[in-house]
Amino acid sequence: MFTGIVQALGRVVTTTATPSGRRCEFALGALAGRHFNPGDSIAVNGACLTVVTLDADRFGADISAETLRVTTLGSLAAGSPVNLEPAMTLNDPLGGHLVTGHVDGIGEVAELRQEGGTAIVRFALPEALRRYAARKGSICIDGVSLTVNDVADDRVLVTLVPHTLGQTIMQHYVVGTRVNIEVDLVARYVERLLGTV
Repeated sequence: MFTGIVQALGRVVTTTATPSGRRCEFALGALAGRHFNPGDSIAVNGACLTVVTLDADRFGADISAETLRVTTLGSLAAGSPVNLEPAMTLNDPLGGHLVTGHVDGIGEVAELRQEGGTAIVRFALPEALRRYAARKGSICIDGVSLTVNDVADDRVLVTLVPHTLGQTIMQHYVVGTRVNIEVDLVARYVERLLGTV
């Protein structure tokens, strides 16, 4: 589990095709020197990956064909910046919301405007995910926990404060940028309990 609070901006060091998908190495950025073990989970742009190799300042992970299909990770190249968050522990503050690292679909930046140091962004959602978006609810985009300010048709409006812009890949967003979307876990369970699936 994760909180949607990005702890480091990393970058792709290498990416190599494998028979089952891809193997990527990621520079750990501000997480360099932190203790990790093979088998640990680290969210990369919101997708939970398993650490398979480790160096002092980088880790390697295998990305399956399924993960490449349902996320934007397949478009990563050497040098691409990435959001990183290690799996939470029971001692960690839940600063965002409960995030599984299981991406539900790919959205897109539909509109973006700057207001001072803040960015106002509308994201277009896939049709299957639209029913989970609620005004003042939570949504995870590229591993970042965000509050939905408005919902209209297929789009959600969020506000990105200067800190979020400065500490995440969202500083590089332009109209058309594809993003990983994970809907609110509570909304999924409520839907299941109500028998609307």
